[in-house]
Formats: sequence, structure tokens, C-alpha cells
Amino acid sequence: MPGAIHAEGLVKTFGKIRALDGVTLTVPEGTVLGLLGPNGAGKTTAVRVLTTLLRPDAGTATVAGHDVVRAPDLVRRSIGLSGQFAAVDDRLTGRENLRMIGELYGMRAGAARRRAEELLAQFELTGAADRVSTTYSGGMRRRLDLACALVVRPSVMFLDEPSVGLDPTSRLLLWEAIDRLVDAGTTLLLTTQYLEEADRLAQDIAVVDQGRIIAQGTPRELKTRTSRQQIEIVVERAEQIEGAAALLGRFSTRAPDVDRARSLVSAPVDGGVHLLTEVIGALAGAGIEISDISLRQPTLDEVFLALTDPPRGGRSKHAMVSAGASNEKE
Repeated sequence: MPGAIHAEGLVKTFGKIRALDGVTLTVPEGTVLGLLGPNGAGKTTAVRVLTTLLRPDAGTATVAGHDVVRAPDLVRRSIGLSGQFAAVDDRLTGRENLRMIGELYGMRAGAARRRAEELLAQFELTGAADRVSTTYSGGMRRRLDLACALVVRPSVMFLDEPSVGLDPTSRLLLWEAIDRLVDAGTTLLLTTQYLEEADRLAQDIAVVDQGRIIAQGTPRELKTRTSRQQIEIVVERAEQIEGAAALLGRFSTRAPDVDRARSLVSAPVDGGVHLLTEVIGALAGAGIEISDISLRQPTLDEVFLALTDPPRGGRSKHAMVSAGASNEKE
């Protein structure tokens, strides 16, 4: 079996809109795949197909070893799903929500009760367990929704925009809960628009745009292949900023960016730390005084923009960057 989740050539259309255009991806057991893309890229459609909520028009997919078209019931018994909006019953308490889910899955009342208590403790909801869930904050509702998806201990989890709308503290608590889940061996497919979230949680990232996987690899691989390191220089004296920019331009294939308000000059470079040493020597030789200099790795935000921002011509770049499989049609 190629992975806990495997899709090959998935296509899904809605009228004239081709929401998925030949998506191929694999998520090995016990790992996290972050599915990134702008609004309308096809992320949620992919999740709905893989969780049997939508039937693909073409292609194949297996989840936990079961075909999503031929054996949807077996897929559903093997997965947990937390959608973009918390799907909890506002009329029930947190404890009642969890017990109800357990009993709906056929658990005996005692087993459902014990599992509810375990999850309330795991997601730091014990103190609010007997409050009606409509009184929960957004972060609490999100954690309760995730707990509901874990009542039956699924081997594969799908999280669709899990931290949308959460404050930083609630987001951190959710990330910690996801870490514990993966440490216990669960396979996870995560869709998100938070680049920090993907960098923090995912071992592998697939970038989706216009229904296609346009790049895939580890966060480090994508940063290396789509963006270059940046040297950033802060000059001590504002009148030397132009000289610093001219000097840094000799080490870069692109004209440096100049931020006069911060006395900052930056440019993309190749060469790493060795080049940084050369730049420092050249600045000293030119008599340019600096208060700071750094070599910065590209961020996932820069990778994302490089891959999905449309150029002036209007269409998305669809630059093919792949550390694994890619399936863009020429």
C-alpha cells in the first residue's frame, strides 16, 4: 500500500468549474501532509472527495487501504474529520457531545463515558465539560470539534482549516493537541492558509492552485527550490545606504531593496555563510559602517507567493517545483 492516503489523478467538476484537475498525492502512515493553496484552489474539494462526501468524476483514491468509491463505509469507519466550522450540538454540553458521538458509533454507554472523560482532559476542556457548548469560545469549540472527531481513535484524520478564526493562544493549544495526535501514530491531512501552521505541523507540503498540485516537498525543500536566501544589512549612517545598496548589488542578480525608514538594504543571494563573510569584508573595505547584518532563510509565505501569485499577464505562474511527485499538465 503506497500510503495511508493515496490519490491518483483525481478530477472533480462543478458545471464549468474544474475544482480538481488530476490531483495526485500520497501521505505515508503516521505523517502530516499540509495542503496549501489560495481560496478556491481545490483544497476543501480534495478533502470532501477523500472523506467520501463527494464522488470524483475521474481518478482513484484509497484511505486507510479502502477505496473511497467502492468501499465508502469502510473509509468512514477509519477516519476522523474536522471541517472548517465546528460541528457540535449547541444544545448539549461538551461532555454530552462526546458521549453522543461515541454512542452513535456503537460504543457501550460506559465506554463512551470513559472516552469522553479522556478527551475532555486531553483537550483541556474538563472545567467546561458541563457547560452548554454554545457558551464556549471559538477556540474551545474548535477543540471540542476535534475531540469529537477522535472519539473512535481514527487511524487517519482530515483537518480542513482547523485554526481559522482562532486567537494565537487557542491556535497554539490546538497545535499541541495535533502534535499529540500524530505522536500517537495518526496520519493527518491538513488544509490551511496559515503558512506558519504548515511549517510548524507538516513534514510534507503540497501546494494546490486551480485544482492542481503545482509543488510538493518538505518545507525546507520548497524554501530552497523556490526562494533564495536574503542578506539584510542595516547601515549605521543613513547617508551610506546608497553605497551599501551598490555594494550588495555586486553579490546579487537582482537590484537590492532599500528601506530608508529602517536604514535597511536587502537582496537575494547564493553562497550562504561564506558569501556573508565576503560582504562584511567588502563593506569594511568601503568604509561603510553597519549596525547589523544577517543571512535570512526564505519563509513559507515567500514560497507561497512565488508559486501562486499571478504575474502581470494575469494567470497563475504554476512554476513546477517538486521534491516529490507533481502532476501539472502542460
